[in-house]
Amino acid sequence: MKIKVIGYWLLVTGCLAFTSCKNDIVYSQFASIPSEKWHVDSVVNFDYPIADTNVHYQTLVYVRHTERYPYQNMWLFIDNDQHRDTIEFYLADDRGQWLGDKHHGFIEMPVLLEENQHFADTGTYHIAIQHAMRDSLLRGITDIGVEVVKIE
Repeated sequence: MKIKVIGYWLLVTGCLAFTSCKNDIVYSQFASIPSEKWHVDSVVNFDYPIADTNVHYQTLVYVRHTERYPYQNMWLFIDNDQHRDTIEFYLADDRGQWLGDKHHGFIEMPVLLEENQHFADTGTYHIAIQHAMRDSLLRGITDIGVEVVKIE
């Protein structure tokens, strides 16, 4: 009986946690990297709409890769309408264990790019992503994605 009550309260608490914060995905798109080989000159471009300037947004970049990716980290050049930036993030820990979610033979790693972004104008915004690694041909990358989420 006590286990059922605890389970019930855990379920109710979990449901409240998920419904108390409302996040709406405004844009979510992935671009495939041909033959899992991302050339240094290949720029992945995304155009996303912003219709509401009264709220804040967060932007995430997703990297999908296989276990053939040869490094622990990754560097990216990010160029959007607001600024150009270089970011580094880790795809594996110090022991070589992959971080991120494993799905059907690939690992998906979300990277928070903008946490509390405000857009002054409605319209279409652009983001360009290019790898900034030393290899001219980066192996093991299957997809690059962008997700823009409205935070209320």
